[in-house]
Amino acid sequence: MRNYTGQSDFTLLGLFSQSKHPVLLAVVIFVAFLVALSGNALLILLMLSDTHLHTPMYFFISQLSIMDMMYISVTVPKMLMDQVLGSHKISATACGMQMFLYLSLIGSEFLLLGAMSYDRYVAICYPLRYPVLMNHRVCLLLISVCWLLGSLDGFLLTPVAMTFPFCGTRTIYHFFCEVRAVTKLSCSDTWLYETLMYVCCVLMILIPVIVISGSYSSILLTVLRMNSAEGRKKALATCSSHMTVVLLFYGAAVYTYVIPPSIHTPEKDMMVSVFYTIVTPLLNPLIYSLRNKNVTEAMKKFLGLAPIF
Repeated sequence: MRNYTGQSDFTLLGLFSQSKHPVLLAVVIFVAFLVALSGNALLILLMLSDTHLHTPMYFFISQLSIMDMMYISVTVPKMLMDQVLGSHKISATACGMQMFLYLSLIGSEFLLLGAMSYDRYVAICYPLRYPVLMNHRVCLLLISVCWLLGSLDGFLLTPVAMTFPFCGTRTIYHFFCEVRAVTKLSCSDTWLYETLMYVCCVLMILIPVIVISGSYSSILLTVLRMNSAEGRKKALATCSSHMTVVLLFYGAAVYTYVIPPSIHTPEKDMMVSVFYTIVTPLLNPLIYSLRNKNVTEAMKKFLGLAPIF
């Protein structure tokens, strides 16, 4: 029987160990972290301050920004502090908390993207009934379901993963406590747990994908029947922003949690994780601001640039 250790610290191998220029990489990630936080915070501030943005669509975008700010804050500060201090240790408690927050937020974001596509479906296909079908109560209900089911995902998977007996050096080949990387260290048979995790992840991805596919199929048919070229352009511009975010986020998630583990390597897993933990939160504010006339107008007004433009 292999030796295993009880509750003690883990070692995060980290992203910087794979780089020839770790200092430069740390600076780039730090700048990306600050830009992502400030971009998402600005987006939330605009949606709170401008009455033209007090609609369900912008309410959901603000929730996406909150999730992205939390998401990037769960992983990046710890990674940067480890690089600065030269310590790559993380306690079992901190590891479990990081894993729980990460799983909860990624699950919530899956569902939120589905809710956002449903909102666009109602707005474009049933514009006259939109204020009734997507009233304040419905929006709060949808976002509450997203947060609750995402948290349930974290509650289901984290306690079991952190109670496995762990072997050897307890070195996690990742830059945060990613659930697959942690379970690889276990001495016990994790087949049942990995099967449960796979089913959970497939459901968390599949259900929103069905909603998104159905919503955008109906939207496309409605747009093609529109007589107004301006109306078609506006509808497609609004939907293309959301679809860009969906493809970025779901593409990385499908690789991580749906594609069989046999083709994964720690290096590939870390690169894909960088994509959806750092790059996606960085790009979302740009996608929703640069491609949205209402947001750009609100930003000009907020920054006092309206007279110039």
